Amino acid sequence: MAVAQRMTEQDYEQFVLSGAEGLWELHDGVLVEKPGMSWEHVDTIAELVTVLRNQLDRRQFAAVAESRVRRTTATILMPDVMVVPAAYMAQVRDRPGTLAIFPGPLPLVVEVWPASTGDYDVDTKIPVYMQRGDLEIWRIHPYERTETSWVRQPDGSYRETVYRGGVVSLAALPGVEIDLDRLFAA
Repeated sequence: MAVAQRMTEQDYEQFVLSGAEGLWELHDGVLVEKPGMSWEHVDTIAELVTVLRNQLDRRQFAAVAESRVRRTTATILMPDVMVVPAAYMAQVRDRPGTLAIFPGPLPLVVEVWPASTGDYDVDTKIPVYMQRGDLEIWRIHPYERTETSWVRQPDGSYRETVYRGGVVSLAALPGVEIDLDRLFAA
């Protein structure tokens, strides 16, 4: 659900921190509620966060669900999963009442295909992640059992690859691998 009134980032932060029900994003100044999620959606997110946390050095990175990234002050999105560098976490840690919004490029952002909004994430959110310069962007489709990766190239373009199973090594996080067959079996 979109709320027609335009708002600033400060208004958005106050709204979210006020305890408003739901998960909210800011799309070019317009408040948009993220739709409800299916079991497959929620389970895929939880499993992926667990697998990433088991492979990442917590002194360097954190794998989190439903945090926030900023393209501009008018656009704040909530990827389903993201990997956040320690330097970014230090900017918001120990600051009570501060909403964690990460403006810089991340090593990995993931959207899990939602039955409720179809290809909205690919058409709307993936281009924003590319504009931000995120290093690796994934879209996981739990029903088709596919994972599409967009990996940033040195010239700023993205190489797209579709995986239908097997083990995928993350380009932006050397040594981190995701077994898609296991992920989809969870």
